[in-house]
Amino acid sequence: MNHINHITKKLAIVLLSGFILCNISCKKDFAETNTNPSVVSNPDINALFTYSLESLESYQGTEWIWENLEQLLRFTQHLTTDPYELSTNINSRYLAYYNNILPNLFAIRNEVAIRADKERYKNINAATYVVQVLHGLKVTDMNGSMPYLEAVKGRSDFNFKPAYDSQKTLYDTWLKELDAALVALKANATDQVNFGAADFFYKNEWTNWAKLANTLKLRIAVRYEKQDVETSKRIFKEVMTDAIGPIDNDDLAQLVYDKPEHNPIGNDIDYRSPRYGTSSIVNFLKSTNDPRLKIYFSPNELVGSFKDVLNANNKTLPSFININDPLIMYQGGPADWTTDPTVAQYYKNPFPVATNVTFKLMSTINKKFFAPRYGGNTTGKMLDYMVTYAETCFYIAEFIQKGYGVGFDTKGSAEDWYKKGVTSSIKTMNKIAVNAVSTTGFDGTGETEIAAYLDQPGVKFNGVNNLERIYIQEYLNFYRLANEAFTFCRRTGYPKNNSAYYKRNAWNEPIPRRYALDEPPVGTNNENWLKAQQEQGFTPGNKELGVLSSQRLWFDKTNPNFGEGN
Repeated sequence: MNHINHITKKLAIVLLSGFILCNISCKKDFAETNTNPSVVSNPDINALFTYSLESLESYQGTEWIWENLEQLLRFTQHLTTDPYELSTNINSRYLAYYNNILPNLFAIRNEVAIRADKERYKNINAATYVVQVLHGLKVTDMNGSMPYLEAVKGRSDFNFKPAYDSQKTLYDTWLKELDAALVALKANATDQVNFGAADFFYKNEWTNWAKLANTLKLRIAVRYEKQDVETSKRIFKEVMTDAIGPIDNDDLAQLVYDKPEHNPIGNDIDYRSPRYGTSSIVNFLKSTNDPRLKIYFSPNELVGSFKDVLNANNKTLPSFININDPLIMYQGGPADWTTDPTVAQYYKNPFPVATNVTFKLMSTINKKFFAPRYGGNTTGKMLDYMVTYAETCFYIAEFIQKGYGVGFDTKGSAEDWYKKGVTSSIKTMNKIAVNAVSTTGFDGTGETEIAAYLDQPGVKFNGVNNLERIYIQEYLNFYRLANEAFTFCRRTGYPKNNSAYYKRNAWNEPIPRRYALDEPPVGTNNENWLKAQQEQGFTPGNKELGVLSSQRLWFDKTNPNFGEGN
């Protein structure tokens, strides 16, 4: 695995230079339509689109193992595990974008442009932009400046040295592209060609593509906030006053990868180290009787007649565990093990009771929820909800709570949108668990359980810390979206270190707030790479944690430190 991913990383470095971007990727991308990609005359648009959509997911096995479970979700304290170096196997999102996603989307538009009936392909063109913005955001979230306006121009314009566009330029460009896409998608034209079965996400329901475009605008708006709040307010107003609006409570409007054979994590769920719950998230879920507790984490061995076994052997549990806790089977510990080694020892070491009798005290993540087919499991499938209604609701709720919804119809209060977000999050997570044949939070519709949860004193609006409550529910909802979870913690500084509501665990080590983008091979696009690094205030090529934690991306420059939200 190390060797394969090392090769993949090196290839990514070459590709981002633009020098052989098309010469290599076009061979792969057009292989199904012509044996000689240099003379493709009539590429199969549907096949190209499917390949790009598949590529949003196909690379994620590497990302889940080397980034999400080992790094990002540990930094956000959704889980904890042994600390490891930021390996060379990270940032596979970059390679996927330039090798597998962008080239085909450009090729589709180039092909459409020369067709006599190109006016019938406006919706197809629009959808290609939505896809490339979706993944482009994910790439810049960790890399900052990157080739875009001049990317993938090697084949068409012989430009093998694309300029790196700044993050602000990327955001502004993507907003314009999404707006143009929305015009086409909302036109409701009856003569439009569709993708047929190639659109396995939305099945050519153009209204849902428009809703996705609007939610992506909200993703940009929350990233823009600390640099230019007026732009965030403008985007929010545009989305809320749009006739179509963002992703709504129709499950078909959420962006979901749903294929039975999809198994990106598999037996690597415990690669290098098991993953455990942190005391912050486990204790909060317990204190609010959250239905997601059983979905997110697995019980320890303090079940059944464990008290009788303890009493028979005259044993007392460690002081951090309350013997009378009705949810004693769920236990978390320090996110950074060095801050409380007395408790952290029980991550790897069971509690000794008698000869050949021990109890595992700490809760692991629910492995089947993340990897339905790991080990010997033969049932269940992994649904990947990539963009959701819950995420949309929480963005709207936080913007209204901040006072950005003045002068137009926000279609509800901050509390209304908060409740919608919580409800959708719990239902969506339960649906993922059902499909994974994993532990669920409820049977049936869940209406009773969700209503009781929303009425919990620790959940419902109280007029004091409403924004923090929105933030924490948004945070809990990102348990399966590591990139969005990490971006959320960077932009808000929540969970807070000193909160009386949801307190972030103590943490000692530096946290990288971005990835170091490797220099292209000598003689390719070195000049543009160096210029971009210097313009962003980065030390070129430096991968030290102290540097990656202090030299920030444009959207992140004025954001609070981890745990220092206000």
